[in-house]
Amino acid sequence: MGNKLTRFTKGMLDFMFYAGIAVTLTLPVSVRIYGHINSYFEQYYIHLIILFGVSGILAELILFELRRMFRTVLENDCFVQANVKSLNRMGTYSFLIALVTAGRLFLYLTPAVMIIILVFVIAGLFSKVLSQVFDRAVAYKNENDLTI
Repeated sequence: MGNKLTRFTKGMLDFMFYAGIAVTLTLPVSVRIYGHINSYFEQYYIHLIILFGVSGILAELILFELRRMFRTVLENDCFVQANVKSLNRMGTYSFLIALVTAGRLFLYLTPAVMIIILVFVIAGLFSKVLSQVFDRAVAYKNENDLTI
């Protein structure tokens, strides 16, 4: 069971990472096309390209860190300082996504924008706290390794 879940999770992370690159790179075309359906996207085309582009890059950085951390899980060595740094960076990226998304509030206010901001603030807080937990776990692990 664990092996299937591990392979599924790795596959999902890889798919999201590469799909995210494609989506971010095609933003100018997709926003232009969607602008024919929703005039808001046509009216604020440049603004939305910048906001979605920056958010897309930050989301890709989060996925990159998750994939990096997942390698340590596969190696059965997840309590390492590199994961502390990855969690800390993911928290920062999450806060930045919330901040960039808040920029949309000046263009167009929707409940979805408020929810996205809240989700990324919570994700940022969770990542920052978890990085501190991992930092303590790494310290305990290193102490135990020295005593053995």
